[in-house]
Amino acid sequence: MESRKARIVEIEPVTRVEGHGKVTVHLDEHNNVSEARLHIVEFRGFERFIRGRLLWEVPVIVQRLCGICPVSHHIAAAKAMDMIVGVDQLTPTAEKMRRLMHYGQIMQSNVLHFFHLSSPDLLFGFDAAAKKRNIFEVIKQFPDLAKQGVLMRKYGQEVILHTAGKKIHGTGAIPGGINKNLSLKERDALLVDVDLMMSWAQNAVQVAKNYTLDHLPLVEQFANFKSSHMSLVREDGALDLYHGNLRAVDAAGNIIFDQMDYRDFNDYLMEEVRPWSYMKFPFIKSRGNVDGWYRVGPLARMNTVSFIDTPLANQEFEAFRRFGQGKPVSMTLGYHWARMIEVLHCVEKIKELLHDPDLQGTDLRLKGERREEGIAVIEAPRGSLFHHYKVDENDQVTYCNLIVSTTHNNTAMNRAVTDVAKKYLSGQKTITEKMLNHIEVAVRAYDPCLSCATHALGQMPLVVEVLDAEGKIVDRGSQFAEIETPGLT
Repeated sequence: MESRKARIVEIEPVTRVEGHGKVTVHLDEHNNVSEARLHIVEFRGFERFIRGRLLWEVPVIVQRLCGICPVSHHIAAAKAMDMIVGVDQLTPTAEKMRRLMHYGQIMQSNVLHFFHLSSPDLLFGFDAAAKKRNIFEVIKQFPDLAKQGVLMRKYGQEVILHTAGKKIHGTGAIPGGINKNLSLKERDALLVDVDLMMSWAQNAVQVAKNYTLDHLPLVEQFANFKSSHMSLVREDGALDLYHGNLRAVDAAGNIIFDQMDYRDFNDYLMEEVRPWSYMKFPFIKSRGNVDGWYRVGPLARMNTVSFIDTPLANQEFEAFRRFGQGKPVSMTLGYHWARMIEVLHCVEKIKELLHDPDLQGTDLRLKGERREEGIAVIEAPRGSLFHHYKVDENDQVTYCNLIVSTTHNNTAMNRAVTDVAKKYLSGQKTITEKMLNHIEVAVRAYDPCLSCATHALGQMPLVVEVLDAEGKIVDRGSQFAEIETPGLT
């Protein structure tokens, strides 16, 4: 009788995500999935090489982490540096310009993900041929929908251009404020299409909602697991993507902590490392590293906030909450519906701000009493983004720690990968590309930015293994680079 051996199936690279990663699926001798893991196979040591740079450079440098969400890092770094230069409250013009920039970023990023990266799976099916699952086929078969996706993203990029000075890697946010206001010409250019964007955003919500309701049996069994959720909320509990305090709820919707000052995040959150990933694994201290993991991002925000302060998005939010019967929605594919609700909210906010005369103000920047430490949190498209810096008397950065949205979702993504792998791969004699795409769909739902998330804590090993012809390790050597992150274990 033929004896079987345990084996590993790899998905490398994971496609239609930002950055480079792979999934390993571990099968036992009976072809049942014993474990599945999401691995990040690139390392970008921004937390290390930002040290020694001047505080004024940081908001421009750190956005080089990513070409998809540079604005998020730009604003988070500037916000942390506000604290260091002693500015606790920006001028109205500065704060509203930053908010406008931020809404443009979230709009364009969420649209990019939904229409360009995820829609091929949703429109053609997870089992569609690989050559079918791409944006070019979407353009062929759904030209109107594809056009909306392209032009909505373009509009978000135009908002960024007029607030940051460039569509990618701009300079608009500086420590203590901004370096430009919005001219009347720029305002009028953005007003031309804002109502069209509103209509298309409402349509996008319906597309995502209808997919969920029309495919409910699939959605309910696909990586559907209970978890805690965390996001910023305003003092009254409203959705606030730029500023607020942290709220976390458990799987039943019970408050874990509320209105937590994010500057005290080290008292509530911890991170750990595991030898098989460059990504860290955050957890809520009070719940421990086994049960304390949580989700962030659009789904988490819909599960944590009390309401949305723009009318159209709030109507859709209430429909989303009714769908969950007032409890947190735990379905991984629910991210898409939540993401489009946020796009609608951003368009409403953009229109509101464009009619605000403060955007043409000339009081752009403030200074205060110098501090040595700055901490900022914003809600990036993918979830809560933490920037923490320390700066010496020479204005040089001495410490940097970034906890990005994808890092917060690390455990959840690994659970999603394992759940889907067990449902679709266990017991299968032949594993096809279509089966493996189900696992990629689970990863893509979180819209991970893998290049943003690749940092290290403690010792980062470079390991060399020599294997013989049968795959056995015959020699092994390692070299370690020390990565210092005080206060975390």
